Amino acid sequence: MTCIQQIHWELEMDYIGHPYYVSGNAILHALGQQLPRDVHQHLHASHGMFVPGQFGTFPADHSQSGTRPYLGTGLPAVESYDDLFLFRRPSHPWLLDSRPRDALNTHDVRVQSGHPALTHETVMGKPPEARQQQETTTWYISAYLHADEEDVLPVDEAALDGLQFGGKRNYGYGVTRLKESQMVDLDELDYSRLDGHSTFLLELTTPFVLESEYPDADNQPVPWWWNGSRDNLREREEKVLEQREVYRLQTVDHGQVVRYEGDRPVETAKKGILRVGTHSKYGFGELYVKPVD
Repeated sequence: MTCIQQIHWELEMDYIGHPYYVSGNAILHALGQQLPRDVHQHLHASHGMFVPGQFGTFPADHSQSGTRPYLGTGLPAVESYDDLFLFRRPSHPWLLDSRPRDALNTHDVRVQSGHPALTHETVMGKPPEARQQQETTTWYISAYLHADEEDVLPVDEAALDGLQFGGKRNYGYGVTRLKESQMVDLDELDYSRLDGHSTFLLELTTPFVLESEYPDADNQPVPWWWNGSRDNLREREEKVLEQREVYRLQTVDHGQVVRYEGDRPVETAKKGILRVGTHSKYGFGELYVKPVD
């Protein structure tokens, strides 16, 4: 049995930090202040994706269907492999096309003490004839944990509540409250959408680390089961903070799609959830396997 614990935090104050996500490294650091060392050392954390609390509709590949009010404010039930990635894609394909998608999909930025901060809520004006003159969208952080030892998960919800992420935490920035958490058994999910196909694509949900300054970390080539060389991939420099030391990482940037050259798509899908490559413990190397009709 391989389980993960999905977590949905509500931002209660503006966040000063990485503009695309809260890194798994930051999540582990925050949890380290709440948990005993013998529990914390076995945890692995995904990156936390920003999710707008808005109306939405389940995508066609989801096990559920239909439109839900404020779909982004909680964690829907997970029954199939694709369900796991509902809130893992920054494009938020579940947002309604009938509403101002481009605006709702954009995280507002305001300067706080000279630092650009992602706002914890987005306020949009409405036409003068509207009954309410403005609409407020609250932002959430969606992440998940897994452990390399049994009986570690689930982490008690009291330890997950009130965590702070990002910079300027002494001034109250990055405060969250736990909205919801749930356990998911990866072995019990439905992977049937991957059956009967011969061609698959891999979407990099989070960056894949190629080179690292972290002590004793090995550099890695582009995996052989990706169709493409390093020359054809977009790269990005990332950083990991450990004991107040900053270590640089050279990564294949997230959001890219490559062709899968392996012959075990279901096994690759399961490993991609728990992430591959160096620094996977800190959220790097998450993959989404997609069949091509």
